[in-house]
Amino acid sequence: MNNRRQHCLSMLRICKTLKAIKQIHASLVTTGHHTDPFFAGKLLLHCAVTISDALDYARTLFLHFPNPDVFMYNTLIRGFSESGTPQNAIFTFMDMCRKSVDPPDSFSFAFVLKAAANYRSLKDGIQLHCQALRHGLDTHLFVGTTLISMYGECGSVQFAGKVFEEIRQPNVVMWNAIVTACFRSGDVKGAQKMFDRMPVKDLTSSNIMLAGYAKAGELELAKKVFLEMSLKDDVSWSTMIAGFAHNGCFDEAFGYFGELQRVGMKANMVTLTTVLSVCAQMGAFDFGKILHGFIEKSGFSWIISVNNALIDTYSKCGNVGMARLVFERMPDKKSIVSWTSMIAGLAMQGHGEQAIQLFKEMEDSGIRPDGITCTSILYACSHAGFIEQGCAYFSKMMDVYNIEPTIEHYGCMVDLYGRAGKLQKAFEFACKMQIPPNDIIWRTLLGACSIHGNVELAEHVKDKLSELDPNNSGDHVLLSNIYAVAGKWKDVATVRRSMTDQKIKKTPGWSMIQVDKFIYSFVAGEKPNEITKEAFDKLREIMLRLRVEGGYVLEVVSVLHDIEEEEKEDSVSKHSEKLAVAFGIARLCKGKVIRIVKNLRICRDCHTFMKLISKVYGLEIMVRDRSRFHSFSNGSCSCKDYW
Repeated sequence: MNNRRQHCLSMLRICKTLKAIKQIHASLVTTGHHTDPFFAGKLLLHCAVTISDALDYARTLFLHFPNPDVFMYNTLIRGFSESGTPQNAIFTFMDMCRKSVDPPDSFSFAFVLKAAANYRSLKDGIQLHCQALRHGLDTHLFVGTTLISMYGECGSVQFAGKVFEEIRQPNVVMWNAIVTACFRSGDVKGAQKMFDRMPVKDLTSSNIMLAGYAKAGELELAKKVFLEMSLKDDVSWSTMIAGFAHNGCFDEAFGYFGELQRVGMKANMVTLTTVLSVCAQMGAFDFGKILHGFIEKSGFSWIISVNNALIDTYSKCGNVGMARLVFERMPDKKSIVSWTSMIAGLAMQGHGEQAIQLFKEMEDSGIRPDGITCTSILYACSHAGFIEQGCAYFSKMMDVYNIEPTIEHYGCMVDLYGRAGKLQKAFEFACKMQIPPNDIIWRTLLGACSIHGNVELAEHVKDKLSELDPNNSGDHVLLSNIYAVAGKWKDVATVRRSMTDQKIKKTPGWSMIQVDKFIYSFVAGEKPNEITKEAFDKLREIMLRLRVEGGYVLEVVSVLHDIEEEEKEDSVSKHSEKLAVAFGIARLCKGKVIRIVKNLRICRDCHTFMKLISKVYGLEIMVRDRSRFHSFSNGSCSCKDYW
């Protein structure tokens, strides 16, 4: 028996695929050992935790075992808690409480509380806390630490603090958990107080403070902690580089990157992928290129995850050509993330046909798409207007690949119909979804109503949104604009009055542009300073030239009816992307591509404005709004005005 156990363990240690797992399982069935709790438990653990795509098989194994013990339940709960469906961990825990002879132990609660944290379900977390109290495990160090983390993730730092204060002798891990909980809830001062109270601090404690301060924009405090650290690891350096980059201080971020190498530490895979991820988020193309050069010189170009991060960075910075070059030069063994990142990059640029072709190449290479890949190809079809292909992929996703549609997939389909003007079809699709449509689904449809001017359906959809997310400023503004375009000024006034009465403030539009290693941000309606004054001065010059040479006329149809025409023009002319492009023209040298990242959807007037600038000034302009990329060149846009 001992030899057989050793053989089984050694086989599992080298097992890397679901196919191999099935072969081991078949062998156990043949010898009759599949009902042995030891073998069944080890097999279940490997499926639920080690093999990435074997969780469903783990559930099947579990359901076929006659009397699963607490270890087996804990294993499945752990697997679900770390998956994309953490709510299943809670269902499994409830099933254990009903059926298992033995009560849940500290591991049961630690795993299921992690699921509640990942699911951001405060309600489930509180109920689980009550269960832990009932079983006398609420003050267990392991369970208490997870309780604190759960409350922190759910934004309830008060409850996290109460749990912490009830622990008699918290260890350094628990102290770190409460500091993290404070940062998660936005309580920077609370985190500082807890950090100062810590009797013993470790490297993780300092790294938590670095990350928390950087995320809160408290860069000077992060610097202070960093300088006081006697020991720094790759996480410390990565946090400082990514933190400064995320806050737009790319010159300092690059300085830390250089300092990292000067002190004799090597940038590793984690550091590079972290910083590239920030470059992707911020649209920092120049900094991304510098990192790419470092990757090539340092011999990291063979690492798949680093290449994936490069593809994502170039795609989100608007240079899909460079992304494709990285993709083509990758080692033969591309991961599903590689294919998905490239397909998503093509989709964002509106290259629907290329995205579909690449999806076919991926299938031909034997790579099976996952849910994220399907979202990317549906997104590509939506933004290119490929309705038939999008519907076919949605059906294939379920029928061929057995992928259960998520809210993201349904959202893509509503967007697909909505953009094409098939609003009734989009509405019917949303009503017939297998899962209840959320606010994002209805907001997508409201946006389509805005594009195509369907007031009646917009009102109906807004009612749906009012039930789900009544205080969302964007929904009110969108409905107001729909009324304005239709000339229903009384309804515009009603919506605006409602916003005032409910104290709902419009989300200000902002745009960012990188110039000489610095990120400059422009916010609609912000107080003037030296930078905005320079941008305004250049913008006035640009608008005068566009009117004379390009016949530009401001589109002010959606601006409030009861203000003077001059005020309307002033309101539209101050949109953040106009200021950003003006600043770019003033500061960037000739021949440079102007790259702008914007938090809201670009408006029609700004879209026309960018096209005219590209023609009159002979410039290439890239604008990444919250939905897609717009590449302006020679008076036209890559979206072909289908956006």
